[in-house]
Amino acid sequence: MGKITYKRLKGSQSFRQRLLLAMLSSTPILIEDIRTDETWPGLHKHEISLLRLFETVTDDCNVEINETGTKVKYKPGIIMGGRQHRPHDCGVTRSIGYFLEPLIVLGLFAKKPLTITLKGITNDSKDPSVDTFKSIALPILKRFGVPSEGLELKIGSRGVPPNGGGEVTLSLPIVQSLTAVNWTDAGFVKRLRGITFSTKVSAQFENSMIRAARGIINPLLSDVHIFTDHRSGPQAGNSPGYGISLVAETTSGCFISADTTVSHTRDEETSGLADDEKKGLTPPEDIGHEIANVLLGEIAQSGVVDSTHQGLLFLLCALCPQDVSKVRVGKLSPHGVETLRNIRDLLNLKFIIKPDPNTESVFLKCVGFGMKNLSRKVS
Repeated sequence: MGKITYKRLKGSQSFRQRLLLAMLSSTPILIEDIRTDETWPGLHKHEISLLRLFETVTDDCNVEINETGTKVKYKPGIIMGGRQHRPHDCGVTRSIGYFLEPLIVLGLFAKKPLTITLKGITNDSKDPSVDTFKSIALPILKRFGVPSEGLELKIGSRGVPPNGGGEVTLSLPIVQSLTAVNWTDAGFVKRLRGITFSTKVSAQFENSMIRAARGIINPLLSDVHIFTDHRSGPQAGNSPGYGISLVAETTSGCFISADTTVSHTRDEETSGLADDEKKGLTPPEDIGHEIANVLLGEIAQSGVVDSTHQGLLFLLCALCPQDVSKVRVGKLSPHGVETLRNIRDLLNLKFIIKPDPNTESVFLKCVGFGMKNLSRKVS
């Protein structure tokens, strides 16, 4: 066996995408200088947890971390998938949404359909919520030819910062290859759906968010339904909080989302939490107003996905067969730009980018990497 040649990368940015693309392209990578100038150098807990998650769903991968955590060697293995009987603990430093994007893409190319339970934080203000992944990411996968059968995300219990306690189960089918898309028509909004949730607080918090959001959206759109999901007991996780996720569906089959979560940031008793301002929580009326305005801003950008899902969209385009995919997004988000750079560096694939002079949107075109699932038997 010859000596392994590692592709050298530096810094902590885009850690999860670098691992994902290294895995899919079978490229051994060496990441150096991980937060060497920071007070707490090296890998964070959620990054180590992501490495362990990749080890769980793959076989024969090799991970080496130096003593300070500032250097990681990663040699990809075989994506096995299958039913994982032991839940993976994502911890509480990042939410489950941080892990879902790379896991969803990785699982599509496994040897066996993947089913795995993830435990941790289901909703926070930093990462997309599990509600958004269920409403947005799964339909995006279907657009690229992923079958509906076996594609599911179940929310067993909610969990918000700081102590989490949530649990979701992800099921993914496998594909031989994705399907290239020509997806440039954002269409017009025809309906809006949403869901509010509350854990260990009064259900009235949800009603207040719904009234506030409707106050902004109803004058513009009549078909609006926002559902509630009040949790108590074990299904409410370990911390009090509440949040809202809104999804606009367009006439061309696009889904645009916005969500946020408010949680109690101190480990105190949860009794008497009805006085939200006393406990340092943003009033639910403000949350409803805020997220409705954020959604309207996302819709105005005229993209086929919202800014949160640009990275997932670009990854799927890049992994398509060697055929042309064309997509349209709003203003490129920092995450979207970083995704394009990672695709260039690890897949040697460049997108052609052309701004639309009439709007703030951007057209992107690329010829896919030609990713195929060689382990799948084709009948």
